[in-house]
Amino acid sequence: MTTVSDIAPPAGGLSRIRWMDMAPFIALALVIVLGALLNPNFLSATNIANVVTRSAFIAIIAVGATFVISSGCLDLSVGSMMAFVTGLMILTMNKLAPTLGSNAIFVGAGLGLIVGALCGLVNGLIVTLGRIEPFIVTLGTMGIFRALITWMSNGGSIPMERSLREPYRPVYFGDLFGVPIPVVITALVVLAGAFILYRTKYGRRCIAVGSNAEVARFSGVSVTRIRTLTFVIQGLCVGIAAICYIPRLGAATPTTGQLWELQVITAVVIGGTALRGGKARIWGTIAGALILEIIANLMVLSNMVSEYLVAAVQGVIIILAMLAHRFIR
Repeated sequence: MTTVSDIAPPAGGLSRIRWMDMAPFIALALVIVLGALLNPNFLSATNIANVVTRSAFIAIIAVGATFVISSGCLDLSVGSMMAFVTGLMILTMNKLAPTLGSNAIFVGAGLGLIVGALCGLVNGLIVTLGRIEPFIVTLGTMGIFRALITWMSNGGSIPMERSLREPYRPVYFGDLFGVPIPVVITALVVLAGAFILYRTKYGRRCIAVGSNAEVARFSGVSVTRIRTLTFVIQGLCVGIAAICYIPRLGAATPTTGQLWELQVITAVVIGGTALRGGKARIWGTIAGALILEIIANLMVLSNMVSEYLVAAVQGVIIILAMLAHRFIR
């Protein structure tokens, strides 16, 4: 009888290191070298800290996307979900600030995690119980979340109360022993994600479902539960990213998180996770997020390509990554 262990690939931390597994890190090293050659200021401590901190949002959300994609699904709503969650958090904190003071930040953060998880749960249940393609479901919810934040902000912005800005500021601009707080939070999310994916039964079953859902189902795995939980994890990661993002600009707008779904999927794919499912590389995903942010940073520093073409470059990267995956396969 076929079991999950038969269809799930070896855990990422235990498998033999192959050169293809190292490809994202080799690419990251090459991009860093290129950056140093193009602009001597690229390797300055200030610029490196800025790049790593700015990549934190995409990296955190991409950890959740690694679960979703490795299970054979796709979530296009993460950017719009980010805007929706951010808007709700700020509205809640503003409402509670007169009575709770800075403690309203903790309530808003808790709400962000809950709402993010619920948004992911809705996506997951529609996909699994409704038996609709994840692409179609999340395309629909992408429009819904974006419309909701536009309605909530009346087409403008939702600024955070001034009394909350100073106590909330350290979450993005502060540091812990010299390490930016968003980077610390990203590291914790990555470690938790790697542990769940590589060291738990759920993680093995998640990859098994992405490898072959029918075989996993015949082996006694609840495909519905596994895939639904991946969307919940994705929503939680969006909530965590929103908590880190708010103090950066202090407001939510209808354009918040726009095209982030492209960056997230690109980071996951160039990190080595198979878009068809069945293979996950969380550490590669982080390398992918860093590569994207470094390229965007170089476009600003070098003046060789307009910074307005960042999305176009990212689109080219994901197409090339998919061609590489197909060629290697």
